Amino acid sequence: MLEVEFCNIKMKNPTILAAGIMGSTAASLNWVARSGAGAVVTKSFGMEANPGYPNPTTVEVTGGFINAIGLSNPGVESFKGELEKLDRTIPAVASIYGAEPREFKDIAVQIEGMTDMIELNVSCPHAAGGCGSSVGQDPQITSQVIKAVKKVTNLPVIVKLTPNVTDIVEIAEAGRNAGCDGLTLINTVGPGMRIDLETAQPILHNKFGGLSGPAIKPIALRCVYEVYESVDVPIMGVGGIMDYKDAIEFLFAGSSCVQIGTAVYYKGFDVFRDICVGIERYMNRKGIESISEMVGKAHK
Repeated sequence: MLEVEFCNIKMKNPTILAAGIMGSTAASLNWVARSGAGAVVTKSFGMEANPGYPNPTTVEVTGGFINAIGLSNPGVESFKGELEKLDRTIPAVASIYGAEPREFKDIAVQIEGMTDMIELNVSCPHAAGGCGSSVGQDPQITSQVIKAVKKVTNLPVIVKLTPNVTDIVEIAEAGRNAGCDGLTLINTVGPGMRIDLETAQPILHNKFGGLSGPAIKPIALRCVYEVYESVDVPIMGVGGIMDYKDAIEFLFAGSSCVQIGTAVYYKGFDVFRDICVGIERYMNRKGIESISEMVGKAHK
């Protein structure tokens, strides 16, 4: 009943661990797999090791978190060691980033055959060195990145888009025309900030960071809805999904599956099974036999 297929990759259910959440090691990703997720996405990694920003990198706000981690990671050569240790009981998605198309391509070459899909992170709002949303805000550069990666891999290529643009449909169309296999909507919103009342200084070391959590769900939902209306590419929805009701809304808006991030912090790894149980009960109550019957229902 809960099985889904995304870019010809079969998953036992539509819930996926989002990038950046417990995705730095094979041990944590395997733990998520055992906890009931349908797939996992790694933390984003680049060509070279990146220490990211100094602490504090995360601060809680009403409705979620602001983070400016700065895409900290050990680099592709080191991260390949983690990919080799994945138990692969569920599909694994490698999230990669770069400052230019060549970097994305070179990483994709190195991880060929080590994962089931590649997610191109062109949309981080707090990345340094031109590796973030400045890439994904430009349809031409986004297209160049996709074409470069598609030339060197047989894996499905998914593009994670930023909502911080005038028209996300324009970027999504550029992705489709460049040959991407799917889209992830959306990355964090912002950047935003918080200021400490005692010191009168910004709390985050980087001052600004991306907003995630329930506060961004209405924006994410709108982005999924708009893109589904105009672009014929399968969508992974992400942004503030806390329970099965949120997940179903994203399915109705046009997502084929959903990524879970901030909810893991609030509810632990049980959130994947809890969401699946809720969806299944809803389907039984409504007489719905498959997830595919729900996808895009808000448009009909």
